[in-house]
Amino acid sequence: MLEERFRRMDTDGSGKLEPQEFLDVPELAQNPLVKRVISVFDKNGDGNISFYEFVMGLAKLSSSGSVDDKLRFAFAIYDIDKDGFISNGELFAVLKMMVGDNLNDVQLQQLVDRTIVKADEDFDGKISFPEFCKMVRDLDVATKLTLHLNT
Repeated sequence: MLEERFRRMDTDGSGKLEPQEFLDVPELAQNPLVKRVISVFDKNGDGNISFYEFVMGLAKLSSSGSVDDKLRFAFAIYDIDKDGFISNGELFAVLKMMVGDNLNDVQLQQLVDRTIVKADEDFDGKISFPEFCKMVRDLDVATKLTLHLNT
């Protein structure tokens, strides 16, 4: 049951999950994007995840969540400032989290620049949600973001 899982993760019993409580879960601690996932789940911006936010976030990623919900979740990972666009700097920051030291900053910036040029159909220098959807349509993002939750 989700409430049980939430309570197990809420080690201090505060009724909210602080970022460190996510990082204390070994499987999550290894994910370079866990802090971005926390930020996307944190709808009220208080830095913690309430049970409601936890359930709503997982619902979008469950098998009953829509493809649009999953794409919006993936987009939100990159849209750090939540302005509805992925800027060059945001794409760089998130990809840096993902690749770590496997690429130097010059190589990473070249990759970011190429990605923006390829995806940016209206030439505004950033990626909108529709442009993002078009860019990832062949990557089967929705399936990859589907969690099969056992209650």
